[in-house]
Amino acid sequence: MKEYIAYCGLDCEKCDARIATVNNDDQKRAEVAKLWSELNGAEITPEMINCTGCRIQGVKFPYCDAMCPIRKCAAEKKYETCADCEEMNSCEKLQAILSNVPEAAENLRNK
Repeated sequence: MKEYIAYCGLDCEKCDARIATVNNDDQKRAEVAKLWSELNGAEITPEMINCTGCRIQGVKFPYCDAMCPIRKCAAEKKYETCADCEEMNSCEKLQAILSNVPEAAENLRNK
């Protein structure tokens, strides 16, 4: 599996937080923080917008690092991604992503 595909199938290479991190782009961090704050109804600061990728060594966005139930579950089970799990198609946590981002489901199917 491509290393930048997250446990849930999202493509980290397309993630604005990763793009801002890789390019060390503080303007992009501020834009992402503003948008994500609005979308999530939570205060997200530009300083939080740092992530190398879900399954890559390095810094993670705070939600992904400490709170994402999908990442936590897959890591505890030592799965490469959720595609390794026999419950993938019935997992409520994962379906929240797959129903909103069809590309994530495709990434997992094309493992």
